Amino acid sequence: MLLGVLYRLPLAVARAVLVALRGRLCALCWSLAPLSRPLSLPLPGWRRVSTLSPVSPVGPRWERDDDDEASLTPTSVNYHFTRQCNYKCGFCFHTAKTSFVLPLEEAKMGLAMLKEAGMEKINFSGGEPFLQDRGEFVGKLVQFCKQDLKLPSVSIVSNGSLIRERWFKKYGEYLDILAISCDSFDENVNVLIGRGQGKKNHVENLHKLRQWCREYAVAFKINSVINRFNVEEDMNEQIKALNPVRWKVFQCLLIEGENSGEDALREAERFVISDEEFEQFLDRHKDVSCLVPESNQKMRDSYLILDEYMRFLNCRNGRKEPSKSILDVGVEAAIKFSGFDEMMFLKRGGKLFCNDYSKV
Repeated sequence: MLLGVLYRLPLAVARAVLVALRGRLCALCWSLAPLSRPLSLPLPGWRRVSTLSPVSPVGPRWERDDDDEASLTPTSVNYHFTRQCNYKCGFCFHTAKTSFVLPLEEAKMGLAMLKEAGMEKINFSGGEPFLQDRGEFVGKLVQFCKQDLKLPSVSIVSNGSLIRERWFKKYGEYLDILAISCDSFDENVNVLIGRGQGKKNHVENLHKLRQWCREYAVAFKINSVINRFNVEEDMNEQIKALNPVRWKVFQCLLIEGENSGEDALREAERFVISDEEFEQFLDRHKDVSCLVPESNQKMRDSYLILDEYMRFLNCRNGRKEPSKSILDVGVEAAIKFSGFDEMMFLKRGGKLFCNDYSKV
């Protein structure tokens, strides 16, 4: 009967239904696993609270282990739906190892599953999000998350080079926050890093995007990666003039297989700075009220990262180790392998920012 119904549906809709059923079935099977598991074998995310005894003649009883990662809620998710980019930043830690992008309807289905599991904030990233279908793909995802899923906070991280005002006219009302990556206010340094735009000026484009965010009521944010080429720079004046709601300052991070190691597409070792140098940069900008520092430790463990296949990426061991896709096993089963440190997430203010600058 189900097959007959699916046969009459449009292909895209039928595929979305099958993906949803597959994810829910896998999640159900996982939740029932303790009922069929051998008594002597523990199951991650569960603990045995009783065994065969005169008091408990029917066998062991299992319950969720609240200290285990299986109980995590995906409050804030960073979805890197593409690895493709038009820049070649030397320290990039999510490089173009594949060109795969999920079909739009499958991506929407995964986002709906995350919302059902407790997601409040979604951040779309890459690669460069506006490279896919000239920004239409991310625009449709942003609209879906705000209009259909009614998420409190929807944001994008972009290098800004491909954003046009017509995108704001079409999708700006659905976007809460736009974060633009800018590592230096010296165009020569941007070129050294890999953010050169040829004849275009990255800093001039940043100011244009700032103005569009004002006009279309989108909160403006700046992300900067502090590295060997900009660690001595004083950005106080420029940041204060742009007045972003937040200035995220990241310490350059090495991820094996991405920007370091034999199979990496980048060699970021020459960009790395010490903890002391990072602290000196922060101290130089301590009077910038919107500054939010992100050391290597905070960055590695306090983000829920979803890759282009909708797999959570565990970065605790210095490389990105993927879970199964949430479309295959469900959110609860996949998130166990994310390596997510919820306490670190709360400590850096991630939960608080979920509801800041929202259009809801």
